[in-house]
Amino acid sequence: MANTNNDAARNGANEALTPLQEAGRVFRWHDHMALWFSLGVGLLVMQIGAYLVPAVGTRDAVFAIVLGSCIGAGLLAWTARLGCESGLASAGLMHATYGSAFARLPVVLNILQLIGWTTFEIVIMREGTQAIGRQAFGWSLDGSLGSLVTTLLWGAVLLALLAGSMVKLVRRFVSRFGLPLVVLSLLWLTWQFATRLHAKGLDAFWTRPGDGSMGMFGALDLVIAMPVSWLPLVADYARHGRRSSGRLGGAFSGTWIGYAVANIWCYALGVMVVSVAEPGAGLVTALLLAQGGLVALGLILIDELDNAYGDVYSGSVSAHSLQPRWSVRRWGLLLGVVCIGFALVLPMHSLEPFLLLLSSVFVPLYGVILGRLGSGGSVVAVGARRVDIAAAAIWIGGIAIYHGCAAWAPQWGSALPTLAITFVLAWVTRPSPASGPSALAQSRG
Repeated sequence: MANTNNDAARNGANEALTPLQEAGRVFRWHDHMALWFSLGVGLLVMQIGAYLVPAVGTRDAVFAIVLGSCIGAGLLAWTARLGCESGLASAGLMHATYGSAFARLPVVLNILQLIGWTTFEIVIMREGTQAIGRQAFGWSLDGSLGSLVTTLLWGAVLLALLAGSMVKLVRRFVSRFGLPLVVLSLLWLTWQFATRLHAKGLDAFWTRPGDGSMGMFGALDLVIAMPVSWLPLVADYARHGRRSSGRLGGAFSGTWIGYAVANIWCYALGVMVVSVAEPGAGLVTALLLAQGGLVALGLILIDELDNAYGDVYSGSVSAHSLQPRWSVRRWGLLLGVVCIGFALVLPMHSLEPFLLLLSSVFVPLYGVILGRLGSGGSVVAVGARRVDIAAAAIWIGGIAIYHGCAAWAPQWGSALPTLAITFVLAWVTRPSPASGPSALAQSRG
């Protein structure tokens, strides 16, 4: 498949904007599930779970985690079904919805946010490696030289993966080896911290109040922000799935179950860790102090590499849609080098504002896409319209609504109201069947 992609790039074909044919579709239900479980596991997710408990208390945090994860994973699954049915990458869905000229704006924003996420992941892997070096071997890797070495180490592994085939990585490593090892690590850490919680008293843990710095809907927004950040990526992988005769086929159910379970599990583990850790102790330090934590954290760090790879691969597909003369692989290597450079020089710890800023852009963006494509409406084929003024206006207005809700009605949250409003407006203003063949219909031939 990699050779086919390279040939297409040399011939000037735009893979991201061309529906993937049946011959290139190899992902089954378990491939989607394994991929999105793996992408849902991460230290960043655990850290956000650790933020929630002091702010809203345990019970409200658990409610926000379960509900927010199910809603966010459901949006991912819905978008995955669109990608699988149409064969289009995320950039193709944006072009089909917003028009070939205007779609370049969200595509560029997606590339920028994926560079940011990959840089985050490299920093997290670097800091985890430094903590393991201190705890296990007494190495001091916190200085400039240690940061350089650990960053370049993980960067080199990332570039090596980017030089290979995404499909083979998912089917041969993530599904067969990566998933079982990560599940065992999470089970072990959950057992360790659940035992500590039981010893300290489950009643005190469950009734722990929050400090009032965040409301319930604010917590829900923060939880939804994590799966929403994956919305611009999911079609890049789902398009490789085999079509199913049922509406809730392999791409839909595999994506929803895989991501929801992983997201709930990692958020909950973050809640458990912060509830038993010593005051002031960081998440990585607390994980390392658990029995067997060194091995478990090491496996989670390796899984974190999947997240970085997933970000860069999707960013390279989006970049290829803008400049198809460069292959997806070539773009991936270039973006990987850029992210490694940023990880060496940028401070990357303003996590919560970054997540919420991404939500303000991509919640309304995909509210419009789902309202147009996901509701069965007829949307003109990719490249047939340069600008869909109505879709563009709804998206831009949705960003304003998101920030307006945060400023004037924070008690109701921002993500869900914005998503509902943009979806309804996009559905009401969708083109009539007389406008031309839909992107989904055209992709089915």
